[in-house]
Amino acid sequence: MTTPKEIQPVRVAALYKFARLDGYAALRAPLAAFCCGRGIKGTLLLAHEGINGTVAGSEEAIARLMDHLQAIEGLAGLEVKYSSAADMPFHRMKVRLKREIVTMGVEDIDPAASAGTYVASADWNALISDADTVVIDTRNAYEVSLGTFEGAVDPKTTSFREFPAWVEQHREELEGRKVAMFCTGGIRCEKATAYVKSLGLRDVFHLKGGILKYLEEVPAEESLWQGECFVFDERVSVSHGLAEGEAELCRACRHPLTVEDRLSPRFTAGVSCPHCFETRSDEDRARYAERHRQVELAQRRGGRRHIGS
Repeated sequence: MTTPKEIQPVRVAALYKFARLDGYAALRAPLAAFCCGRGIKGTLLLAHEGINGTVAGSEEAIARLMDHLQAIEGLAGLEVKYSSAADMPFHRMKVRLKREIVTMGVEDIDPAASAGTYVASADWNALISDADTVVIDTRNAYEVSLGTFEGAVDPKTTSFREFPAWVEQHREELEGRKVAMFCTGGIRCEKATAYVKSLGLRDVFHLKGGILKYLEEVPAEESLWQGECFVFDERVSVSHGLAEGEAELCRACRHPLTVEDRLSPRFTAGVSCPHCFETRSDEDRARYAERHRQVELAQRRGGRRHIGS
């Protein structure tokens, strides 16, 4: 009897690099072909200011992609965080051209030249435990709802474009203090530090590699992280050691849901959750219910995740 070959988990790579990419448009087609030819799926964003994205594939395919990217002029030293998933967390491969690899909407911000000071995961606890440090979560409110660092300020933004206005409104509270910022993989907080420094604040820091690197490297018993970390793929969230978390997405509004959210009487799988119940009509919920029924039928027939799920 032959033993079935052990199924290997999917390798996931979250990556970015702020760098001057004058010819970024010409990279799109070859990069898409490189990824598609090796079964890699996910999204890569290219802009004048660099590259950003998350992709998944076999360990060999992802290793070859990282070598390929590192060989592109300006992308050596790419910031990469690896994790794994039991199943492919993306439906397709997309390489997109953008004005910014993370959209802030402020002209003349150059993180490659003027970002704040990197702080390694091992040193982060000491910095954010300092009473003179203001700790700011630069992610959006729906991400923060799943977890954040103890004592962190939540700006309650719905998009990163709102962050500069929030800083302007709270600038006096930041003056003369250490400002420590963090985000999922390090890219948003790196750009945020460049913006804050452009306002004249000096003691500005950001978590190198973001929450993902911290959860990978800092043992749970020493961690100041509370909850789970939202990720932009079908895993929804990860926890310490980058293990897949317990969060799920509301398929009506795409808001991440905790276990407590799913115990709410306003939660119906595929139809509604506590975050969207009041903003959706009965007609909306009927439409979502039918979509959910079709998703379940597709899964029962083929065992594969429906693209609308």
